[in-house]
Amino acid sequence: MKKSDSLILFNQKQVRRHWDEEKELWFFSVVDIIEILTDTTIPKRYWSDLKSKLKNEGSEVYENIVRLKMIAHDDKMRMTDVADTETILRLIQSIPSPKAEPFKLWLAKTGYERIEETEDPELSFERAMKTYLQKGYSAKWINQRLKSIEVRNDLTDEWKERGVEEGLEFAILTNEITKAWSGKSVKQYKRFKDLKKENLRDNMTNLELVLNMLAEASTTEISKKQKPKSFDENIGVANKGGFAAKQARVEIEKQTGESIITSKNAKNLQLEKTDALIDNEEESENN
Repeated sequence: MKKSDSLILFNQKQVRRHWDEEKELWFFSVVDIIEILTDTTIPKRYWSDLKSKLKNEGSEVYENIVRLKMIAHDDKMRMTDVADTETILRLIQSIPSPKAEPFKLWLAKTGYERIEETEDPELSFERAMKTYLQKGYSAKWINQRLKSIEVRNDLTDEWKERGVEEGLEFAILTNEITKAWSGKSVKQYKRFKDLKKENLRDNMTNLELVLNMLAEASTTEISKKQKPKSFDENIGVANKGGFAAKQARVEIEKQTGESIITSKNAKNLQLEKTDALIDNEEESENN
């Protein structure tokens, strides 16, 4: 099995999946999901019938199914239908199974929360704080991370004001800023930290976050002053904003003798936090 392929357990049963490095998406075997949710002994037949139904209905789910080679029960690589996480969740909506209900409830709850957050944006910060605490992040890091979200929102608002389109153009400009201050593209940075789908900022140290915020805040301020009119001009502004943070990074590294860009990710950082708490408890007991 290739490094990009793996198995995960779902209700104690195996699900085949494949990591697409280019798209940065996990793709899951559809028949494996169906077998678990329906308890059918012929998941391929069930999927064939469901696929025909979705096709006849003109369902978007059917359009998003792709085929990849995955290892089969006979240990041979065979073509199978797969889908990314979003499509799998939509597919589950079409399966009348009690086991699918937890997913449906979760989707409904998530949708409702997003509507609430639109009416009261502060709720999104409260939920983010709770989620990060549950994941084991320190309060200091969380405050920094929430501030970075505020800075990011200011930047994207400015981009919209300049006619930059969400999606690909946002991603290109973000990549330019990241390269300018860190010396790595977003993809290179994530690979350096051994990340796949995880959010890069969620895996930054406090200092990495600070410099990333400086780069984005600088880009926002420069854009407000220079008012770029074309996408190429926005790229130029993004580079200037990132370069401002790079100068700060170089100076700090010069004074400390250490690189700010680290391969540490969230798991490493949370482990360090746990070790520090244990050390403090042992020191208190000794005193």
